This record gives sequence, structure tokens and C-alpha cells, in this order.
Amino acid sequence: MSITPDKSTSSISSRLQPVVANFSLKAHTYDLLRTAIMDMDIYSTNVDLRLDERKLAEQLGISRTPIREALARLEQEGFVDIQPRKGVYVKPKTLDEVLEMVVVWAALESMAARLVTQVASDEEIAGLRELGVMHSDDSSRADIQEYSEANIAFHQRILELSGCALLKETADGLLQHMYAVRRRAMREGDRINRSVVDHMAIIEAIETRQGDLAARLVREHTMKLHDHIHKTWLAFDTRLNREKR
Repeated sequence: MSITPDKSTSSISSRLQPVVANFSLKAHTYDLLRTAIMDMDIYSTNVDLRLDERKLAEQLGISRTPIREALARLEQEGFVDIQPRKGVYVKPKTLDEVLEMVVVWAALESMAARLVTQVASDEEIAGLRELGVMHSDDSSRADIQEYSEANIAFHQRILELSGCALLKETADGLLQHMYAVRRRAMREGDRINRSVVDHMAIIEAIETRQGDLAARLVREHTMKLHDHIHKTWLAFDTRLNREKR
């Protein structure tokens, strides 16, 4: 299967604008770099993963010190790999790491769906259907990135409606590393159409407050992503299966 990367997300340079220094420069630089990395198509076969401190500083219009501080924090969080005398590289997860993240996500969102049927109001659940209908519209399917964002928003809303702040916080931590994974998976095969069908079934189970069914449908939906990645990415991305540097 041939995958054409989205040029707008294939490098960090296209995501950055000069910094206006009237706020916490250190924190803002970190936020900018993390967002730019999350928006990159890091699982494309021809993406440039190397980050040049000097160029980043020039592009943002700041010194290299906050860049280095931000990169050190991003390394701690698993977003980049700082290699002495070699450089700084955006760090894709290995195939095994990606699959483990999907499994944990499935468990967390499955419990969230069950909780939603118990604690969410009818109005809140109706809003979930509105979100599902919005991103099932044919016009949104023409834009993979737009659909991917709507898809993520749908799953985040389930976690939010669970009423369990720690559950959502834990899932959000995983999601930061899964944006590029989900974006790539949506480009492959007929996953968008199948995803919409799954989402409608999940919404119906939540609306009728069938906790066991909602939990099972969410878990099965996410594990389909797991199986797809294992089958497809193993064949096309040997880089994902490499040893950690």
C-alpha cells in the first residue's frame, strides 16, 4: 500500500511562527514545539525527523536557551531523542509501543463509556450524537485531517462525560502520542466509513444506557485499530519495529 504524506504535517518547519515574548517564554516555546511535533506526520517513510536548534531559534525569533529547555522536557516525555554529538530527533514509537498504547486506550475508554451511561445527562449524551453526526457527513470525509480531528474529539468527549477526571487525564497523556498514529491509520483502507458505523452503534448503546454494551463496543472499536496497525504497519514500516536508540 502506498501512502502519500500530508505535506503540511511532514516537517516541523511548516508548523512554527515567530514567538511574541510577552508571556512565559519557556512554557510557550515548549507548547509550540510539542504541538508542532504532534502535528507532524512522523510515521511517514520520508519525513525529516531531525530538529536543528539553530534553525528553530531563528524561525521563532528567540535564543537557543528556551529551545534547549523545551527539548529537554520533550525528551523526558518521550517526544524527542537527544543524541550527544549527533543531534535531536523526533522520536516515533516502536510498533510494540504503539500497540500497547492502543490496548491501554481501549481499556480506559471502555470504562469511560460505561460510566457515561451511568452519570451523563440526556442533554450531554444528545450532544455526543450531534458530534457523531457532524463528523459522519460526507463533506468531512474528503479531508482526512479534518475527519481525524473530529474523530479524536468524539473519543475525548466520551472520556470527558465519564465524570472521572483521572481517567481522562491518563487517556489524554496517551493521546498526545497517538495523534500521528490515528491520522495515518485513517488514510488506510476504508477505515473512515467503518469508523463512522462503529461510532453510531456506540452512541446508540450510550443513549439507551446499556453500560455493558457501550463498554464492549468501544473496546472492540479501538482494538480494530490495534489489529489494523499490527497487520499493516508491520509490513510497511520496519522503522517502527527497530530497537530503541
